[in-house]
Amino acid sequence: MEKIQHRNLKVNGISMHVAEIGEGPPILFLHGFPELWYSWRHQLLALSALGYRAIAPDLRGYGDSDAPPSSASYTALHIVGDLIALLDELRLDQVFLVGHDWGAAMAWQFCLLRPDRVKALVNMSVVFRPRHPVRKPVDSMRVLFGDDYYICRFQEPGLAEKEFAQLGAETVMKIFLTSRNPRLPCMPQESWYRGALKKSIVLPPWLLQEDINYFANKFSQKGFTGGLNYYRALDISWELMAPWTGVKIKVPVKFIVGDIDPTYNTPGVKEYIHNGGFKRDVPFLQELVIMEGVGHFINQERAEEINAHIYDFIKTF
Repeated sequence: MEKIQHRNLKVNGISMHVAEIGEGPPILFLHGFPELWYSWRHQLLALSALGYRAIAPDLRGYGDSDAPPSSASYTALHIVGDLIALLDELRLDQVFLVGHDWGAAMAWQFCLLRPDRVKALVNMSVVFRPRHPVRKPVDSMRVLFGDDYYICRFQEPGLAEKEFAQLGAETVMKIFLTSRNPRLPCMPQESWYRGALKKSIVLPPWLLQEDINYFANKFSQKGFTGGLNYYRALDISWELMAPWTGVKIKVPVKFIVGDIDPTYNTPGVKEYIHNGGFKRDVPFLQELVIMEGVGHFINQERAEEINAHIYDFIKTF
């Protein structure tokens, strides 16, 4: 870990923290919520040892990167804009792109907006969902999943932050990273975190207390608002992405998900993946991997297997 280099770069009007190691063809890793560059620690070390330049930023709003206060500053155009500016600053024409969770969602948008900058994509957990021409995403989620669905609960500024503060950053990280529940994540107001306070959480073998401490320290300093603002910008992104309605993902793709990941068990997702919808919208989908007995934080839980999956795919280009 000490070989990983860290610096902050000015990109798209913000300061972005970047972790980097290795020389060779560049791989850009995009983390999710509530995570950091650190989520890719295993991949950075493994892929750099295999002859790649591994790059993992703290995305806008996270860790040692700037966190603009307004949720309107967290649209897909802002995030992809940051990443294009990062590639320009690093003088990289193209990269292999690897995403997970929100990082995966932004990687899909990156490929929609600037496919010319992507050699190939390895995405995890979150499938591509084409923009609906009429329905806003948050309204759709309220109708389908109810007001207690976590994305709906995250919409009100300050509410989740207050609940997370009562739990403390360490407990929040343990709750998220150790969850093995494949059902839709719902957070009934007040009752969910009161119940969480009563539970004793045992860390799995793949997650060390020092890992929790790293995440908790950064989120204690930064807060969770930056990450939550991605959810709060969903409808704004939907409006801004109207010109790309119906556009397909036209880069080579490998998609990986665990079979007990809530994203895979969300109503309609399995049917979309396996009945032709996913392949229709991502026509250059080359590999689909469903990992048995694996939860949401797949790149940390099964680090060695994910390292191999990434390498086996990108080495062919």
